[in-house]
Amino acid sequence: MKELKCRDAGFDCDAVVRGDTMDEVMAQARPHAEEVHGLEVTPERAAQIRGLVRDV
Repeated sequence: MKELKCRDAGFDCDAVVRGDTMDEVMAQARPHAEEVHGLEVTPERAAQIRGLVRDV
């Protein structure tokens, strides 16, 4: 299982995204980042986000 905490990306947000694979986590994180935080998820930003994903 993999996990991404929005707070780890520097946001004052309690969202936690979990998935079995990195692709599953990113598929959930991208719309959250765009809709909730108004971010455009560029390839560079996606790489930064991937670096914050942890195994749990």
